[in-house]
Amino acid sequence: MTFKVKLLIVVAVLGAVALGGWTARGWFEDSKDLAAVEAQRALAAEIREGQAAISKQVEERLSQLRANERIIDRGVIREIQKPIYQRVCFEPELVRLLNDAQRGDTSQPAGEVPQSSP
Repeated sequence: MTFKVKLLIVVAVLGAVALGGWTARGWFEDSKDLAAVEAQRALAAEIREGQAAISKQVEERLSQLRANERIIDRGVIREIQKPIYQRVCFEPELVRLLNDAQRGDTSQPAGEVPQSSP
């Protein structure tokens, strides 16, 4: 074999080794990238599952709160209505004293309470 043929074979072998090494390095980098992408996808799926569980709990709690709000609203409506004594069986002075007591006015009457005769 001549020197040129031997040189051509050596260059071809070195080229094949370089190309093979470059290809193997590309596959290695791709496998690392693929592992990172799969780990990110798994983490994203885990986070989505956690958020779904939290949103279910929040939705259940909100449905309970809405029910409580309805009950509270009804109670407030009932609280607003306050009775006012009217003259049916009582004298006007006694009706005034009862209304004052109902409003929380604890001042003493100006005079004696009149005695009604039976």
